[in-house]
Amino acid sequence: MTVLDGHSDLLYDVTRRRLAGETRVLERRHLDRLRRGGTEGLVLALWYGTGPHNETFWKDVPEAGSAAKRLSIMLDCARAELAECPWLAAVRTRKEAEAARAAGKLYAFLCIEGMEALEGPEDLAPLADLGLRMGMLTWNEENRFAAGAAQDPRKGLTDLGRRTVRRMEDLGVLPDASHLNEAGFWDLLDAAGGTVIASHSNCRRLCGVPRNLTDEQLRAIRDRGGIVGLNVYHGFVHTGPEGQTAEMLARHAAHMAEVMGAEHVACGFDFCEFMGPGNDGARGLEDCSGIPAFFRELERLGMSAREREGIARENLLRVLG
Repeated sequence: MTVLDGHSDLLYDVTRRRLAGETRVLERRHLDRLRRGGTEGLVLALWYGTGPHNETFWKDVPEAGSAAKRLSIMLDCARAELAECPWLAAVRTRKEAEAARAAGKLYAFLCIEGMEALEGPEDLAPLADLGLRMGMLTWNEENRFAAGAAQDPRKGLTDLGRRTVRRMEDLGVLPDASHLNEAGFWDLLDAAGGTVIASHSNCRRLCGVPRNLTDEQLRAIRDRGGIVGLNVYHGFVHTGPEGQTAEMLARHAAHMAEVMGAEHVACGFDFCEFMGPGNDGARGLEDCSGIPAFFRELERLGMSAREREGIARENLLRVLG
């Protein structure tokens, strides 16, 4: 079984290392693990934030003081990296992804994780021209569009945020609720006319943190024809170290399937071990080479081969179209 990972921050590592003089970062540092884990495709995230304590590599890049400049640098690094990866195809549609798979290549869709760098909806078209297919208004910060999960849960989308959601849909960019706070989630559902997804969130019923979704939110995404991607980050799997395991993440998948139907569950693993301590995945899912262990847990819980295949790739490919 091969997997489409609906949320990958590998462009963060690519950018950091290319700015330090490295080349072929994906091939030299990540490809072996991707293949051992059965990854057939990725949704590569443009996350160019600096974090709450400015702990990211950007603090050491003098020319990267603004969000717009950081995004520009990351895009330049991504283009240069992809040019060095004949085994990886940049794709926009399911048909292109399937063609890449048939040719023996990995494939990559593009998403943006926070729109701090954008002035408004008019800035989306150039990104859509580059292949952007999924978009989050915020990371965990509050910006001109919305408030993230770490902010006041009563603050929702701004008028600019609502207009941006409508422009995303016009351009074929799926609105992604994963990093929004509670009010923002419901405002997004109200502003969007079609499918809404949460690319990398778990169940709040099993792990009560703001980045996870309530059963009501899960059902709302189901009713819009969307998917929720399972996230390996240890703190979203269980609040206690003893429960931060691949088996517990499989229980999140089972709960989602019970609430939404298995056809609305996907993978958005968000492996970030390359970002350093504190970014660990659940035990057994420390990096992407451990993905098969997660699917063995799904099988152990009684999920059928068809359900597992849906979670692995089919459900996300369906909504990407």
